[in-house]
Amino acid sequence: MSTVNGLPAHVLPVHVVLVLAPLTALALVVRALRPAAARRLGVLLPALAPVPPASVPLTTDAGEWLERHVESGPLVRRHAELGDGLTPWAFGLLVLAALLRWTARRAATGQQSRLTALPARTVVAVLCVVVGAGAVVDVYQIGDSGAKAAWQHGFSSTPVGQDDAH
Repeated sequence: MSTVNGLPAHVLPVHVVLVLAPLTALALVVRALRPAAARRLGVLLPALAPVPPASVPLTTDAGEWLERHVESGPLVRRHAELGDGLTPWAFGLLVLAALLRWTARRAATGQQSRLTALPARTVVAVLCVVVGAGAVVDVYQIGDSGAKAAWQHGFSSTPVGQDDAH
């Protein structure tokens, strides 16, 4: 990916990651902590879970192209380093969503005893909270560093070209 309509292509998939990775993490945690929420969430989690692992590589690929076409500095390098770290979190969301579905089906079909069901659900729930929180924090840090890299010294805190009397 290079450009779309004259703009760096990175700005398009980055918004998919920025919105859908935290939304997937939230759905994952809600589903893990409240198994009854599965009916209300319906196909939301299974539909969302594959999106972050698919969109993160597209975003980082477009970002690597952009990195070669902007002046490199510590903020750009930091953003690129952070962006490379999101892939494991994105795949973690997908794996845990599948694991939640698998454990729920085993419990529903009686393939798992009550004695092993609660510890297994507890371990999976803890993993979901850890991975969900990690993904959200990582997305925030990546977005914050990207905004700083793109906008630092790129705007004025006072209106430009306007009379101060207004």
